[in-house]
Amino acid sequence: MCIIMIKTVSGIASKNSFLMIDFVIDDEGDYESSMTGSNRRQEILKNIKESDRPVSGSKLAKDYDVSRQVIVQDIALLRASGYDIISTNRGYVLEGQTCAERVFKVRHTDEQLETELCTIVDLGGQVKNVMVNHKVYGHIEAELGITSRRKVKEFLEDIESGKSTPLKNITSDYHYHTVTADSEETLGLIEDELRKLGFLVEN
Repeated sequence: MCIIMIKTVSGIASKNSFLMIDFVIDDEGDYESSMTGSNRRQEILKNIKESDRPVSGSKLAKDYDVSRQVIVQDIALLRASGYDIISTNRGYVLEGQTCAERVFKVRHTDEQLETELCTIVDLGGQVKNVMVNHKVYGHIEAELGITSRRKVKEFLEDIESGKSTPLKNITSDYHYHTVTADSEETLGLIEDELRKLGFLVEN
């Protein structure tokens, strides 16, 4: 950590003006006013843990008087340290911190798979798994852990490359997803949108 002082001199012959700026730069190159980057990250982690709802990046940036980009970097460093912080459309939450869960029975084509998954994560849900009930093989379940559009893209790339096949294909497209979210209200929004899209099976 270091203190930097900048002095500038104007070009006016009879007058010299001096501008002195001092600020602290932490080990990641972030501007600091009252705490180190490490201390800030611990405060951010505490904030997310203790909140009963997702904490937005803009709120964190305002609370700690840093840019939104600094918060993104802090979250990345916390994840690298082993904290499973998930980014939702409403803000950051810790894995396992979600307080609502619902199982949806759905049916759609392979071409509609991306729309289904993106709809869920865009509204703040996390797709925990996929399940089917097969007449011969019984209950089959596979973990998904899809929490963002990036995860959706990775999942679809695995399917396109032949690494995996949609489980729904063995049960005429009928399948179930366990979806978690920050609240029952969020799950309600997801259910309504799946219904509008014609994916929700209600029987």
